[in-house]
Amino acid sequence: MAHEHEINNENENKTLAVIIFTVITMIAEIAYGYLTHSMALLADGFHMGTHALALTLTYAAYILIRKFKDSDLFINGTEKIGILAAYTSSLFLGLTGIWIIIEALQRLINPLEIQFNEAILVAVIGLVVNTICIFIMDGSHHACEHDCLCRHEHIHDDHEHDRDHREKTEDYNFKAAYYHILADALTSILAIIALLIGKYFHIVYFDALIGILGGALILKWAWGLLKTTVVKLIDMK
Repeated sequence: MAHEHEINNENENKTLAVIIFTVITMIAEIAYGYLTHSMALLADGFHMGTHALALTLTYAAYILIRKFKDSDLFINGTEKIGILAAYTSSLFLGLTGIWIIIEALQRLINPLEIQFNEAILVAVIGLVVNTICIFIMDGSHHACEHDCLCRHEHIHDDHEHDRDHREKTEDYNFKAAYYHILADALTSILAIIALLIGKYFHIVYFDALIGILGGALILKWAWGLLKTTVVKLIDMK
């Protein structure tokens, strides 16, 4: 459908903008971390690299969808390219959640000295970057669902048909990328809260507890996306 391709094109452009912004920030953090010997900045820089990789996967899927949209190679169209990319991204997201929980548990058992000022600076930088990325992506994240609902309400009154139509048209590829950005923003917010409590109230273990909470929530998002994309990939009802 032409409308779906228009949505894909818009989401592709916004994904590219977010990738560029993320990569620039990643390079800046790694370079500054190396020059100032800041392990916190280096670690966050490489962490942003993993998100850039997931976003690049999303962008690559859009390129393939656009390239093969008129091809006869795909019996049911190119929709499942995006769903497959979303499925892979959900695995990356799940691994991120597991890594955060394991790291937090290790910090809870063997607490490390925290450079609070430096760590807070890194968390704030991460939050600013991700807030900008969410602002870029947010319109497209809701546009497809909203537009499909509005158009469908003018044509059909059947609620079940309306729900099935929205689910079929939803851009799971973009949704996966959006979840990666949300997960990173959530991590930054929780980190800032925990670090401020640790700095001013000297409750160091709170940082690890917040990490476990954040990791669990990210796992919940990943599991929901994984289940949805698996159902779509194997054509379950």
